[in-house]
Amino acid sequence: MSEQRKIRIGITQGDINGVGYEVILKTFAEPEIFELCTPIVYGSPKLAAYHRKALELPTQYNAIENASEAENDKLNIINCNNDEVHIELGTATKESGKAAYEALERAITDYKAGEIDVLVTAPINKDAIQGNDFNFPGHTEYLQERMENDEKALMILCSGDLRVALATSHIPLRDVAAAITPELLEEKLTLFNNSLKKDFNINAPKIAVLALNPHAGDNGIIGNEEQEIIKPTISKMNSEGILCYGPFPADGFMGSANYTRFDGILAMYHDQGLAPMKALGMNDGVNFTAGLSIVRTSPAHGVAYDITGKGCADENSFRQAIYAAIDIYRNRRNDEYAHRNPLRKQYFEKRDDSNRLNLQQADEE
Repeated sequence: MSEQRKIRIGITQGDINGVGYEVILKTFAEPEIFELCTPIVYGSPKLAAYHRKALELPTQYNAIENASEAENDKLNIINCNNDEVHIELGTATKESGKAAYEALERAITDYKAGEIDVLVTAPINKDAIQGNDFNFPGHTEYLQERMENDEKALMILCSGDLRVALATSHIPLRDVAAAITPELLEEKLTLFNNSLKKDFNINAPKIAVLALNPHAGDNGIIGNEEQEIIKPTISKMNSEGILCYGPFPADGFMGSANYTRFDGILAMYHDQGLAPMKALGMNDGVNFTAGLSIVRTSPAHGVAYDITGKGCADENSFRQAIYAAIDIYRNRRNDEYAHRNPLRKQYFEKRDDSNRLNLQQADEE
């Protein structure tokens, strides 16, 4: 990115029958946000006009053909869809899925061409978007495939200082136990540790690892994954310099606010991590795809068909996704600059593990 221009944020419209355009238009109704970035929406000026009129929103926008035409201090919208696309508010349709995919694909193409710096995605309907060109459980898996650099993605949900990463994400619950392997946990803990350092500017992050089974397995009485897989992996990663602790029983860990003592939490499966996270910070939660060269964030909520067109969608989560993308992008640039010409190491570090016993204590239920 040139030092002379603002960060260019590519924004995909998401499902056109959901609340995507509502939260986008509400976010950029406030002129102050243009001081931080130049937004480029990948979607349709016609669809934006439909939602703006239906919701009686004051947001103005600038219709452009290419990202290179984007103007500062304006909400820019690139047309990615057929002008005859039909809107059915609150309904999942193949037409809305196709429109969402076309916007996403155009945004990724422009990112690879250097036209945008980061990506913020409005929610999609994961069923409606499925097709010959999109056969993925969600954005995370699609982006991992499209980066084409053997990069591995890690899903992190953030709200303030609460950061929850997932060992497994969009897979059926019946498949979770078999998916929890030492190799998987090593990969996710390494990705998480690197992201906390580079993306969140935390020098020596402490990561809590949740157990898979209730009560952390009760020493094998109700599951042996903790004894045979999770604990040995934690020990190995500690020996390699990653400060991780556990496994903690998930219910007591979150219920006792023990999570406030850590920089990140690795949950074993989707709802184990995201249910408490969204209960604690749904309105300002952000979904961040770590591990990839692209910075991608999204709001923590979905398409919200039940309130589409009613004007009551809360845009704060989307606004926080914009802020998070900017912060992470800047943190990565600063980290890259700081490590550009490292000095030759003259000594061996001796880690202080004096707080390990306190952090390692799990809640017994």
